[in-house]
Amino acid sequence: MRKAAQFQLSLDGTHITCKPFLKWAGGKTQLLPQLLSRVPTSFGRYYEPFLGGGALLHALQPRSAFVSDINHDLVNCYEVVRDEVERLIVSLRNHRYESEHFYRIRNSDRSATFARWSKVRRASRFIFLNKTCFNGLYRVNSKGHFNVPFGRYDNPTILDTKNLRACSEMLSGVSIQQASFLEFERKAKRGDFVYFDPPYVPLSATSSFTSYSADGFGSEMQRELFRLCTRLDRRGVKFMLSNSSAPLVSELYRRFRIERVPASRAINSKSSERGKVMELIVRNY
Repeated sequence: MRKAAQFQLSLDGTHITCKPFLKWAGGKTQLLPQLLSRVPTSFGRYYEPFLGGGALLHALQPRSAFVSDINHDLVNCYEVVRDEVERLIVSLRNHRYESEHFYRIRNSDRSATFARWSKVRRASRFIFLNKTCFNGLYRVNSKGHFNVPFGRYDNPTILDTKNLRACSEMLSGVSIQQASFLEFERKAKRGDFVYFDPPYVPLSATSSFTSYSADGFGSEMQRELFRLCTRLDRRGVKFMLSNSSAPLVSELYRRFRIERVPASRAINSKSSERGKVMELIVRNY
């Protein structure tokens, strides 16, 4: 199996040493070897419409990429890292790992002045909460207010200056947009490559995590994603999709190439149900 850095060199002859600057529930860092070994050997533009922590994007570092996500605060954070990283670094220095400070920053989205916060200030808040909240979860209530409690850590790294600067360089040529996973379709052309990492179909009621955005991502959205994959396949666009091993996924994608791979789950609400599980990787090539 090829190492990530070797794969990057085969794409464009350069490699920036960086890692995802956010920890993300369902992030693909631990699944990267499985994903990288299945990426097409050649492709045009790279698309990732469920960006999240962007583990595959950071590993591939493609020459031409379009990434998107429905989460406005997440997209803003990526844009600020790309375009205003030095101002972001200055802002992050103002945060400290204390419960009182955490809840003051967390609850700022309840105030009338929050709408006037700058992009940099919002990105700084986003990274701080991500590094210090419970399990690094992103969860909002029905009003769109962040509601994850304070996390207990030994010494969380709120500011990693070197990595943020490297990520900024890596993102310099990447197009970033807040959008539904459906909105990139008209851009993709034959020979392009799309990686889909949607919110997973839950294996059980206790494993369901539906508050990534205020709207959730239910079974009908999973079917809409399948229909999108079918349209892309007809147009000669390569896609790879990761999801849980729930029967719905196997049923929907049965005409495509499905492989079962072991993965670690760490965000189940019951600790007894965390650990190794089988996940699915679906491809049309």
